[in-house]
Amino acid sequence: VQLQASGGGLVQAGGSLRLSCAASGRTFSNYAMGWFRQAPGKERDFVAWSGGSTYIADSVKGRFTISRDNAKNTAYLQMNSLKLEDTAVYYCAAARAYSRYSDYTSSGQYDYWGQGTLVTVSS
Repeated sequence: VQLQASGGGLVQAGGSLRLSCAASGRTFSNYAMGWFRQAPGKERDFVAWSGGSTYIADSVKGRFTISRDNAKNTAYLQMNSLKLEDTAVYYCAAARAYSRYSDYTSSGQYDYWGQGTLVTVSS
């Protein structure tokens, strides 16, 4: 499985971006899809996941939304009301065979990772 993340860029604080993650493979609908981010000098943090349900990190809840289009093998991260602290490289990830017993806030649950797309929020 290959993941291709796109949609990052430079945006002013308060603005919006939509990230996309296109996946290869025939069983995309079975995957749990996640988004993580890594700011300069910091660890990679969980942002959101989508599987049988969705879950958003508290730090972005109310501003970010995760969605997916299984017909297009693509997951999305809609980011609104962006803040300076949202500046990071955003990574998408996929886990084979979604299970409701797994903790998809943990990076260790994922089998495949995209290359990352940089989001820079300016003042």
